[in-house]
Amino acid sequence: MVKDADISAKEIPDAIGNSLSRGDRVELRGFGSFRGNVRPARRGCNPRSGEAVHVAEEYVPRFTAGKEVRERIDQAVQ
Repeated sequence: MVKDADISAKEIPDAIGNSLSRGDRVELRGFGSFRGNVRPARRGCNPRSGEAVHVAEEYVPRFTAGKEVRERIDQAVQ
């Protein structure tokens, strides 16, 4: 039983990452959803030298909590 949980804990993030890398959206019912988001290129600033630097476009994961999770958190905080 513990081995199965260990395998699942390793396989689920891999499966989510593989799906996101293909451009798919992943939904875990009652928990939330993951999708890819493009962060456009921009001009940044090196905090040490103050020099302007180019920051390349990035494809980053974005998580949106499901309604049930949001409600549980809201109730716990109140």
